[in-house]
Amino acid sequence: MKKRILWLALLVLLVAAGVGAWLYREKHRPPEVVYKTAPVEKRHIVGKVTASGTLSAIVTVQVGTQVSGRVQSLYADYNSHVKKGELVAKIDPQLFEASVQQAQANYLQAKAGVVTAQANAHNADLQFARTKSLKEANLAAQQDLDTAEANVATSHAAIDAATAQLAQAAAQLHTAQVNLSYTRIISPIDGVVISRSVDTGQTVAASLSAPVLFTIAQDLTKMQVDTNVSEGDVGRLKVDMDTYFSVDSYPGQRFVGTIRQIRNSATTVQNVVTYDAVIDVDNSDLRLRPGMTANVTIVYDERRGALAVSNAALRFRPPPALAGSASGGGASSGEGHHRLHPRGSASAAAGDDAPEGKDAKAPKDEAKTVWVLRGGGVPQLVPVHTGLTDGTVTEIVDGDLKEGDPVVVDTVNGDGNAPSAPASTTLRRLF
Repeated sequence: MKKRILWLALLVLLVAAGVGAWLYREKHRPPEVVYKTAPVEKRHIVGKVTASGTLSAIVTVQVGTQVSGRVQSLYADYNSHVKKGELVAKIDPQLFEASVQQAQANYLQAKAGVVTAQANAHNADLQFARTKSLKEANLAAQQDLDTAEANVATSHAAIDAATAQLAQAAAQLHTAQVNLSYTRIISPIDGVVISRSVDTGQTVAASLSAPVLFTIAQDLTKMQVDTNVSEGDVGRLKVDMDTYFSVDSYPGQRFVGTIRQIRNSATTVQNVVTYDAVIDVDNSDLRLRPGMTANVTIVYDERRGALAVSNAALRFRPPPALAGSASGGGASSGEGHHRLHPRGSASAAAGDDAPEGKDAKAPKDEAKTVWVLRGGGVPQLVPVHTGLTDGTVTEIVDGDLKEGDPVVVDTVNGDGNAPSAPASTTLRRLF
């Protein structure tokens, strides 16, 4: 009887220990993990670069004044159409007219000085000739002859000096006349006035730099967009690429253009390097105006019917928290979700370690990997080569993928929460 009781107690203890172990295991069992997948699809992929820019006329000229003075009259205003050589403004010319008159008087005086010098030289020549005749007749002293000869040389030199003064006076007169002509502000091109910086009666000073009176755009039917393209995108652009853009003034409407030039001069603002891609725009209807902000899109490549995967699939890496969930079945928990299998394929584990092996080839350029659920939900690592991307999906150029294959894009626990893990953890650590 004692032995039976002892064996019965031992059996109860064993059963209790088994039940306790089972309860402990169930309590500490990690939540079941579900894979979230997306199918491989054929898509139309468009590679594009976006940038912002400013509209402006192809040729814009700033019209200024080279002389200082009071603005006497304005003959053009905003949006005025002007012709080349047309008078657009006038500076008060009174001071400059006085300068011209004074320069003319100086010129006449210098001209008279030349005539006087020539007359003196002629008189000196005659005096020298008479003195020389008298000397030959021994009626004049040698000193008188020498004096007459010196007077000839001096009088002829005076002609040269007077001639130089005449040239100087002529130059001063020309300067005064040019300054007077600068009081008439002339349009240098045919165009439209897009800016006026002065008013009638305002005094402008041109001592250091020419003040800008008007800004004239040559032809508003042909405009350009100066865009700021980041250095990461400028290598994708080429001259003559077609572009389209929108402006806030006309929401929902597209305007087209063509890249004319990609300038080599870089602009750096807060350590961001951009380059100016100049886009030609037809503005025959004059709807676009200088200074408008353009949101530019440049399509550099596109693929139709390309095999594509979500970019999330290319970024996916299984977290280490899945290592404790190796007891799940292979059934799907819903569309696009698959439960984790306890064993990964040999190719998956080897593929993850491949870059570390002796004969492994590290991915180069566009070589990447995706995880595909195959064989009843077993995740497999599949190397692929990618091509064009639009930021959401990426073209698969080469790899063991076909349309409809479920690629893993994320994982969630059985309770609907994503497991916490770094995205760089590989599936090999899981098993």
